[in-house]
Amino acid sequence: MKKILIINGHPDTESFNKALADAYHTGVKKTDAEVSVLNIGELEFNPNLEFGYRKRTSFEPDLEMAIEKIKWADHLVWVYPMWWSSMPAKLKGFIDRTFLPGITFDYVEGKVFPKKLLKGKTGRLIVTADSPHWYHRIIIGNPIINQMKKGILQFCGVNPVKVTYIATIRKSTEKFRQDWLSKVEAIGYNDV
Repeated sequence: MKKILIINGHPDTESFNKALADAYHTGVKKTDAEVSVLNIGELEFNPNLEFGYRKRTSFEPDLEMAIEKIKWADHLVWVYPMWWSSMPAKLKGFIDRTFLPGITFDYVEGKVFPKKLLKGKTGRLIVTADSPHWYHRIIIGNPIINQMKKGILQFCGVNPVKVTYIATIRKSTEKFRQDWLSKVEAIGYNDV
């Protein structure tokens, strides 16, 4: 039985991203998979990696719970908006605080690349934006996709990582949003 963790990275728990995470969850619940959800906006933790990798900052209870869920999951689903070609600050802080040596990767003496501790897991990114995909991809080079997919998840062993890019959100119609909620529900069902 597949174990799926949905991570809603939007700090506003009433956002369209939350609705998308809920739609994905609804699709998964129609299968025999186990599913758990993290809403980053509800977690309490210091998002600053105060000492870098020099010294470990103690984990708050919400981060301890989140790390256990990341280890538990076979499939990691990240739902978040693209802001300034990046992710929301609290989501970045969550990654900084949880994707650490000994948890998601380990340094290997004499090697350039680390041991990937999340090997065997798969991923999906559901990214919302106000920039059309062609602009994001051609003009600015897909920074948020490359950062999350290659620089974070694949670096730690998550592979493959599929991407669903939903744009433009700011002036979208109710029909556009409802159509995407239906599509994301189907993706949740089919990802299992």
